[in-house]
Amino acid sequence: MTDFQREIIALLPRLRRLARALAANVSDADDLVQLTVERALERAGQWRPGSRLDSWMFRIMKNAWIDETRGRVRQSRIFAPEEEREHVGTDGSGAMHARLELRDVEAAMGRLPDDQRVAVALVLVEGMSYREAAEVLQVPEGTLTSRLVRGRAALMSQLQETPQ
Repeated sequence: MTDFQREIIALLPRLRRLARALAANVSDADDLVQLTVERALERAGQWRPGSRLDSWMFRIMKNAWIDETRGRVRQSRIFAPEEEREHVGTDGSGAMHARLELRDVEAAMGRLPDDQRVAVALVLVEGMSYREAAEVLQVPEGTLTSRLVRGRAALMSQLQETPQ
């Protein structure tokens, strides 16, 4: 196994988080991660050693998601309905409360426009700097900032409306 492949494996949790933010469906998110890794391995020669692999991979994922979304629109398909939650059988009101809050946040993220959802996911979830996220999205930093401000405001508004 090469160092490049090891680094991709180390990025899998972050890729999955971003995919969940984009797709809001576990199956679609897993498919998106797989497609991203496949494309990265096929295009390994295009990656510049010394540059940030995570940014490169996130850009691949963003483009794969755009391709997938366009393909679904062309085929007049709607995303598959979300499967029953797989997290059953855990005890504790704390764990239940945390899952409900996470569900509320995921639902609120899912209602954001795609450009805002990706900006929020890259900066707030993945911890990327504005500059790095702007590079991933291939937009000016000002555009990223406005998307992030609108996305944060929409999230806060939605979460404040959610019954506690």
